[in-house]
Amino acid sequence: MVKSSKFMFTLAAIFIFLFVFAGCGGNGQGAAGAQQPQVQAEAGEEGEGGTGGQGQNTVDSANSAAAGGEVRTVEHAMGTTEIPGTPQKVVTLFQGATDAALLLGVKPAGAVESWIEQPWYNYIRDRMDGAINLGSENQPNLEEIIALHPDVIIASKTRHEKIYEQLSNIAPTVMTEEVHIWKDTLHLTAEALNKQAEEQQFLTDWEQRVADFKTKMGDKLKLEAGIVDFRVDHARIVYTGFSALVLEELGIARPAGQQGEDWGVQLTSKENIPQMDADIIFDQTSTTRDDGRLDLRKEWTEHPLWQNLKAVQNNRVFEVDTAVWNNGSGPLAAQEMLEDLYEFYGLE
Repeated sequence: MVKSSKFMFTLAAIFIFLFVFAGCGGNGQGAAGAQQPQVQAEAGEEGEGGTGGQGQNTVDSANSAAAGGEVRTVEHAMGTTEIPGTPQKVVTLFQGATDAALLLGVKPAGAVESWIEQPWYNYIRDRMDGAINLGSENQPNLEEIIALHPDVIIASKTRHEKIYEQLSNIAPTVMTEEVHIWKDTLHLTAEALNKQAEEQQFLTDWEQRVADFKTKMGDKLKLEAGIVDFRVDHARIVYTGFSALVLEELGIARPAGQQGEDWGVQLTSKENIPQMDADIIFDQTSTTRDDGRLDLRKEWTEHPLWQNLKAVQNNRVFEVDTAVWNNGSGPLAAQEMLEDLYEFYGLE
């Protein structure tokens, strides 16, 4: 009788163990299956930004399998992200990343629309045929991103920190710190796409072109160049940003009063026009927006104080393409800007 009881107790324990083990396995499968729908449910909401942990960045195993190859660890503004092989489908969520991907020979499967000249800036439009418009850079369409099943997402902490975890649940996600520091954008994009060789070739060619520009400029580099931008209700003198970075690298001097760590200054009164004084003025006002800014520019540039500026008197005010000089913020835009400068200074 005692032996029979022991036998029954042992048999019951075995059945309990098997039941618990099977339950654990079932729960694990259920969690994995529920993870992607959870992303879809949260797609319309902004979550808190992540800290760089990459457990979320391995959700879509199908994407990883498609990319193939060795898993690479990429450092970025939000931490580190593991990216397998060479991604085939990329999503870019700010203008510089779209520009950089195209330079590296990769057309984004999806990208946020341009600020002007929608859906894509004219200077890159012929390279974007077939790309999916993901909406605003400030609020990209997460459902559209999910539908694309990207291998990697390239975003910016400045714009997308709050949705980093949601993006990471869709695909491996990397983020730049800022949107206008174009060489940082190029480097991170090259690392994410496994296109370091293409990046290095561009940088080699770029440095040769910059050296040629400086040689041909000679003493013209001493001419102080200002950047202005007319808006609906004010004018701007630009201190920093994409165009300022390119001018700095090219060795072009800037007026002492038009430099600083801030983006620039707003001028609300025509009495402040003398602050715009420079040997050369690059006017990056958007000419495609019908919102009154061109009327304000006409009013200001007809004022006697504008006519007294050195650049105006010497016929050295150049209207530039704001999509290239301000909005694009990538290597292709930098190339276009450099070509403009060769023309403006009469070097070619």
